[in-house]
Amino acid sequence: MDNIRNGRFKTGMTDEAAEYTSSFDADKVLFEADIKTNFAHTSMLKHEGIIDEEIADKILCALDNLKEEGFDALIFDASVEDVHMAIENYVTSKIGPEAGYMHTAKSRNDQVACDVRLVLREMIEEIQIGILEFIEGLVEMAGEHLEDIFIGFTHLQHAQPITIAHHLMAHVQALKRDYERLGDTYKRVNLNPLGSAAMATTSFPINRQLTTDLLGFDAYLENSMDGVSARDFISETVFDLVSLSSTLAKICEELVLWSTYEFGVIEMADEYSSTSSIMPQKKNPDVAELARGKTSIATGELITILTILKAIPYTYNRDLQEITPHLWNSVKVTQETLSIVTKMMLSVEFKVDRCAELAGKNFATATDLADIMVREKQIPFRTAHKIVGRIVNEATANEMAEENITSEFIDDIAVDLGFDKLELSDDLIQRALNPAENVKIRSIPGGPAPEMVELARNNIKDFLNIEFEKQGI
Repeated sequence: MDNIRNGRFKTGMTDEAAEYTSSFDADKVLFEADIKTNFAHTSMLKHEGIIDEEIADKILCALDNLKEEGFDALIFDASVEDVHMAIENYVTSKIGPEAGYMHTAKSRNDQVACDVRLVLREMIEEIQIGILEFIEGLVEMAGEHLEDIFIGFTHLQHAQPITIAHHLMAHVQALKRDYERLGDTYKRVNLNPLGSAAMATTSFPINRQLTTDLLGFDAYLENSMDGVSARDFISETVFDLVSLSSTLAKICEELVLWSTYEFGVIEMADEYSSTSSIMPQKKNPDVAELARGKTSIATGELITILTILKAIPYTYNRDLQEITPHLWNSVKVTQETLSIVTKMMLSVEFKVDRCAELAGKNFATATDLADIMVREKQIPFRTAHKIVGRIVNEATANEMAEENITSEFIDDIAVDLGFDKLELSDDLIQRALNPAENVKIRSIPGGPAPEMVELARNNIKDFLNIEFEKQGI
């Protein structure tokens, strides 16, 4: 088939050059969007009386037929650069040269830009739904562990007692931001470039508001040069996917650590584990490790996209064609990773006894012992911090457990440091060093006390109800 746009040249491209410049593989995803774009544009041309109604109806009928027949109805050869040309060829094969009216007042430049936005907005919504479902699962899981004591870490060292629920809800908050970030980006994706034509609009009296309404865009882009060349909505989307990937990577890292013998706080489901080819006792968290690795793919794609975009002059340049494959790959890998991490995380079994054991070790409650000194004896926190620091140092050196810390032991250290005796009761000291008591008294909004975590869960449930309704679920 001859190239339908070859009037300018005496000869066509070589097969090698045609294949090299083709965007066919990356454009497959645009098939349905391209039909929608052509349908909306042709409908507008008909409505405005720019093309004959009978011709317009023939074009629209051919597009309807193609939508029913599907992608396989298209014919590709060396002369067909992309799916857009293949669709035009299909319409031409059905109605003849009158198919050319379909491209009155329209360029492939604004058509491609429009197609990408149509597809991407659907992809964003699909990922958002996946995030909401993950959040919903984590909130439910947190409800099962409101009272189960766990240890929180800083620098991967024992820090302070929390609950399993509190830790799970931390991931919920991060995922909520990832969801909202994509929602904000959606506003900049859902803008209509159609009508920008090649780069300077057209002399035909087109109705851009009509195509905007027909295609479900929020508004049209108000500068035609920007309309055909803007791809920052792509880099912004991929950044959002990088952020989501970072959240997922953190979850995977914790699953890998927690499932080790040394931590021993979770049991990974067999479905997401493997064994060694030579060591039969092994239960390796392979899926978590692979997901942790795959979360870096979107980061690499973002750097590639930004590098392509960094020095392109206005307006359209063919370099922009190379961006969409990196976008589609970012979406594909992130969506797959979100799905597998959701199922894997929600299948985890927490070993609550081991979690409680870790919370009661290594003086994770030391901060509250210092707080007790400040509240009961009205001494500066830094003084209390110094006393407790020495307590931990001496107790650790002498292999003393928390339950061995007495009022007399504390007073000896205080005097040795040059301070007065504190004379705290042993009961008060033991309550301060008890992980469960530590958690209960942290009833500040955002804290790990069960009632505060339950408040956070209820707030997230309200958020989920609103967002699921927006998504039509």
